[in-house]
Amino acid sequence: MFEENQLYDGMDPEAVAFQCKIMAKSGFSELTSISPSLAQIPKIKALSFAIEEAETIMCSVIKNLFEKNKINPKTIDILITNSSVFCPTPSLSAMVVNKFRMRSNIMSFNLSGMGCSAGIISMSLAKDLLRVHRNSLALIVSTETLSLNWYTGKVPSMLLSNCLFRMGGAAILMSSRVQDKHKAKYKLQHIVRTITAQDDESHGCVYQQGDPEDKEGVSISKSIVNVSGDALKKNIASLGPLVLPLREQFLYLFSIICRKMWSTRRISIYTPNFNLAFEHFCIHSGGRAIIQAVERNLRLRKQDVEPSTMTLYRFGNISSSSIWYELSYIEAKGRMKCGDRVWQIAFGSGFKCNSAVWKCVCDMKPNTATAWRDTIHLYPVDIMRTN
Repeated sequence: MFEENQLYDGMDPEAVAFQCKIMAKSGFSELTSISPSLAQIPKIKALSFAIEEAETIMCSVIKNLFEKNKINPKTIDILITNSSVFCPTPSLSAMVVNKFRMRSNIMSFNLSGMGCSAGIISMSLAKDLLRVHRNSLALIVSTETLSLNWYTGKVPSMLLSNCLFRMGGAAILMSSRVQDKHKAKYKLQHIVRTITAQDDESHGCVYQQGDPEDKEGVSISKSIVNVSGDALKKNIASLGPLVLPLREQFLYLFSIICRKMWSTRRISIYTPNFNLAFEHFCIHSGGRAIIQAVERNLRLRKQDVEPSTMTLYRFGNISSSSIWYELSYIEAKGRMKCGDRVWQIAFGSGFKCNSAVWKCVCDMKPNTATAWRDTIHLYPVDIMRTN
């Protein structure tokens, strides 16, 4: 009995078997990362480990960003951090101010409970603040910690989070300063946010709760793919008129009118060709099923979802920072050209679907000084053969 408990780290053998089954179909490589406290037996869930994990990720990405762009921390006017489940006191934004000795009058914000789409929500907040506070520099830091969120029970829907989420983080600079215009890589064109929390199924799709044994975890419903699809449709309804050519908008509207006039489902709704609006797509790497559903519903090509698929394979679901890993994949591959448009799509609890549209404003050279350094030449890989 002792040996068996030690082997399964105190978890139910059926729960371990379920997680192994999910991992085999996850689309992950063996290179994804978890916190050291979860890589040992027995696993230790402690606040100190969670704080250490957050500090390690956030401080490293901020330090790299500052060094790369020769930024003095005291020049940051706006600081926004986001971590959905981990929300300590003092806040993560206060921790960043402390570590980098930022100014006392900095406008700092910490977003929690916003799910994997919090990165775009942070961008939306930064955009509004930069519009009001001219000649300012904003720092956005997106991450999620695992140390306190490992589920040790046996409810299948709550075990999924153990299989999906991995360590990761990203730091982004947004500016309204005139002197930064020649340094900018992208210009933010649109942000469209959609929330479907008024629907009970959507609201409970990703839900933090306790199981019958009072063990806390995050439950992920089987309906998440359908809920994501419905949220994406509503988001596209608002984004489409802003980005699609008039011909595509007309064909979409005409198909809706025809379907209503003849009251039949034999007439399908026209799916616009989004490749006419965007050269690149960064779809939140929430899981293989989510990426495949977006690919199918938007009729995208395999190369369009390659950054998302490879990010999922190499890093796993890294929550709100995933869309930035995907963008850096495109850059590292040398595919980004001046004038190219990028559509970032993020899904999160609530349920939320958020979109950000960027336009490349410089001649981009292949950038390998990112999380893809030393390995970008290995991708893409055939996941069907490696899993």
